[in-house]
Amino acid sequence: MKWQRRFRRGVVAEFSKNRYLYLLALPGTLFLIVFAYIPMSAHLLAFKDFRLSDGLWGSKWVGFDNFRYFFSGNDWLRVTYNTLFLNGLFLVFGLGFAVMLAIFLSEVMSPLFKRVAQSFVFLPYFISWIVISMMTQALFSTSEGIINKTLNSLGFEGVEWYLTPSVWPAILTIIYIWKFAGYNSIIFLAGITGISPEYYESAKLEGATRFQQIIYITLPLLRPIILLMLLLGVGRIFYGDFGMIYAIVGDIGVLYPTTDVIDTFAYRALRQLGNFSTSSAVVLYQSVMGLITVVIFNAIAKKIDTDSRLF
Repeated sequence: MKWQRRFRRGVVAEFSKNRYLYLLALPGTLFLIVFAYIPMSAHLLAFKDFRLSDGLWGSKWVGFDNFRYFFSGNDWLRVTYNTLFLNGLFLVFGLGFAVMLAIFLSEVMSPLFKRVAQSFVFLPYFISWIVISMMTQALFSTSEGIINKTLNSLGFEGVEWYLTPSVWPAILTIIYIWKFAGYNSIIFLAGITGISPEYYESAKLEGATRFQQIIYITLPLLRPIILLMLLLGVGRIFYGDFGMIYAIVGDIGVLYPTTDVIDTFAYRALRQLGNFSTSSAVVLYQSVMGLITVVIFNAIAKKIDTDSRLF
């Protein structure tokens, strides 16, 4: 057909014209195919009664039985809510503190102090979750923790932190902000650096204070970056930070009501039950919900600011 011939000629012309660009993109494309797309075939585990002796293709097909097992109880509601709630806290407060930190650093006049401050706020990003978990235990341990010892020295009764689930969303949010706010602030600081000084000079001539310049110039011009970062964060809102949650909370069952997320639930299903199929069903549910979330919020971002959408 004519349209097929035109399509083939167009494809050949495109590759011929930009062959060096496509050649440059080839390693990354191959990496995605090998390590992202081919492994997606393992999602078949969610629909099979997987046995190691039979392998992926030889195991019995059971359809949606693994999903029925996951959705039969209330655990899926708990882990889904915890995942959304914790990631929502991380996203809102993490980005909020990162923006404020970037504005603070941009307002610092001393170059030496700015470099030192940037180094200090960026440092926690390189600390592993295992080290942070040890620091957390040193702070919140019931008998030997620094916080409880300080409370006791002031005449107050210590708190059994690891037996109080309600306080851990706030604790985890503070830890997340401490670790990632400095890293994310670099992105916003780069955006602030790209704002033309003429805007601020005009505002000064009009008598605007520094606070008014931040409110009416800096923040509005940072909106595209904030929306993009928000959209990227929403895209992973169904993915709990397994390294963070498991390193800090671990297998403390008392804290599961507020800290157990989809990732840790799937890991326990695999480790304790040895059930590959159920774990795969949980992860597939997580992936599908994440995809739906990305599509919905991308449509919302398109309505707010067309240039901030992902696709």
